[in-house]
Amino acid sequence: MTTKSAVMSVDGKIHNDVQLPEIFDTPFRPEVIHKVYVNLLSHLFQKQGRYPAAGELVSAESRNTGLGIARLARIRGEGFSRAGQAAGVAGVRHGRVAHPPESSKRIYKKINKKEKRLGLCSAIAATAHRDLIESRGHNVKNISSFPIIVSNEFESISKTQDLQKALIALGLGEDLMRSKRSTRRSRAQKTGARRKKSSGISALAIVSNSSTVRRLSNSIPGVDIRSVESLSVLDLAPGSKPIRLTIFSEAALQYLDRLTTHIQGKKFGESVE
Repeated sequence: MTTKSAVMSVDGKIHNDVQLPEIFDTPFRPEVIHKVYVNLLSHLFQKQGRYPAAGELVSAESRNTGLGIARLARIRGEGFSRAGQAAGVAGVRHGRVAHPPESSKRIYKKINKKEKRLGLCSAIAATAHRDLIESRGHNVKNISSFPIIVSNEFESISKTQDLQKALIALGLGEDLMRSKRSTRRSRAQKTGARRKKSSGISALAIVSNSSTVRRLSNSIPGVDIRSVESLSVLDLAPGSKPIRLTIFSEAALQYLDRLTTHIQGKKFGESVE
């Protein structure tokens, strides 16, 4: 049975309460979430391949025995630096790749529609469990209730400083500091060898599709803002590890009622004979 949950305003005070959608009754299914995450992640991969004749388009031939050198294929000719060097075979300088990647390799993993929806519903329902959120590493000691629901005025925020104030008022200040401490900056070395700046993962805000605050996604390190209509398991369980600290707006919560579909006449999470 679904229960009521408090709705917070952007200043951290209780605004009202709201009935949670039935999607929050879905049992926690970590194995389904993991499978859906892995299969959806494969859809982002880019196929790689090599020209089949790469490294072999050379005029190289073996000089056979009797010269005291290896019987590798060598560049024909003389008087230039490449002459006499091994070529056309694997394991030599400027030679071909032994087992290059092929663009024909199947890297796209399909996922059943009902299984995908079950994984999404289970991930959304898991955002209401404090123990699962803490097990991922989030600092939620200043948050009183889950799931975190904020009033629709949160969607009209247009400045990063206002967004940060709202998150701190909701009790996410400690988790934002944890994310900031885990930020890794690029090392001072050659430009081509520098790593991109990466930060820890903090809160995920789920809002309606027409909200203004969506423009501020990634403006605070570790904080992402997603539309409820494009919500994915990739957002809710980064690294397939459930579950991320999540904030829902009232408008997004109303949209979640449509995600509760049926499998053979029964709702997600119920046993199917």
